[in-house]
Amino acid sequence: MHPAVCWLRTAWRGACCALPSGTFPETTRPRLHKLSFLPNSTSTRCHSSFFAATGEQRIRGNSAQLSSAPGDNKLLLHPASLSRVQVTVREFSSGSSTSRMTASKYQIAERGVPNSTDYRVYFKNENGQSISPLHDIPLYANAERTVYNMVVEVPRWTNAKMEISLGEGLNPIKQDVKKGKLRFVANCFPHHGYIWNYGAFPQTWENPDHLDADTGCKGDNDPIDVLEIGSRIAKRGEVLQVKILGTIALIDEGETDWKIITINVNDPVADQVNDISDVETVFPGLLRASVEWFKIYKIPDGKPENQFAFNGEAKDAAFATKTVAETHRFWQQLVNKEVDNNGISCLNTTVDGSPYLVANDAADEVFAKSATGGNPEPVSDALDKWHYITLK
Repeated sequence: MHPAVCWLRTAWRGACCALPSGTFPETTRPRLHKLSFLPNSTSTRCHSSFFAATGEQRIRGNSAQLSSAPGDNKLLLHPASLSRVQVTVREFSSGSSTSRMTASKYQIAERGVPNSTDYRVYFKNENGQSISPLHDIPLYANAERTVYNMVVEVPRWTNAKMEISLGEGLNPIKQDVKKGKLRFVANCFPHHGYIWNYGAFPQTWENPDHLDADTGCKGDNDPIDVLEIGSRIAKRGEVLQVKILGTIALIDEGETDWKIITINVNDPVADQVNDISDVETVFPGLLRASVEWFKIYKIPDGKPENQFAFNGEAKDAAFATKTVAETHRFWQQLVNKEVDNNGISCLNTTVDGSPYLVANDAADEVFAKSATGGNPEPVSDALDKWHYITLK
């Protein structure tokens, strides 16, 4: 049975209770709390977990909409949603084991109306203080530097093209916009939406002034992209602990765009997958499908087939680890103002010695001034279309 169908069959249909927003006291962790939603919200929605999406949300990546009445600090759910939506709030606590870890204590705070150009996902630390997911979440999740933090931008099987906003203070996640319209990736048969949990490594930067010796192209001015191939569908804004398995090198409009292949260290088969050769054994066909996905996903938008370095061959974990370390050094140069910022906001609260370091109060003020409104765009039925692509 398709997982989305299975989930819908088992969706919780009971009543939901109201939950105070904001940071949860230690005495309440790690209880499960149920939330729900009112449409057309303009409120801030802060929670330390993520929503189990409806079938439509899994496909399209739309966020559920939270609201609070004026002067009230409770989050409510529209009764019409109760039959379709299960929502839980979980606290993510730190772990020290390499083989079994839990996510760090980061919270997300949504601002603006979902499915609008004003919608943002901000990040806060365990104390409820505003942080940048690009600069303030460490790249390495353990002392041995064998486990990495991954910021999830796009959950698997969703279409909304969400990404860390480089030009905005605190670098919230937002939906990419083209010609004034929100961007969604097309469904190219047999793929539906993104076929992995997709995101980025914090504290990395593909330097657009650096000519890569392996690809012959310069960087794309983004944090390095990450594909997480485990069995669990992650949530937007979640911070996963992953290990590196390998990489493929997309050449996107003449720029190097590394795609680091990883697996959640808590995945049931994580111990069986340690290098790129293991991926084909445990996940047969996934590497080929991944290369095909990147080759064709822009064709429905009228763009040509994407190209790859190394003829699309995936490089091993050692190669990928070296590549990530290099982009981490580039980020260090960026955040320490040793190179031009190329339009990237380097505002941070944790990087000692950085000229862009600000106090927690200043970061919270940036968050407080962010937009809370927005006009939601109707989602076109064309988003459900399957495109049949034949490569020459």
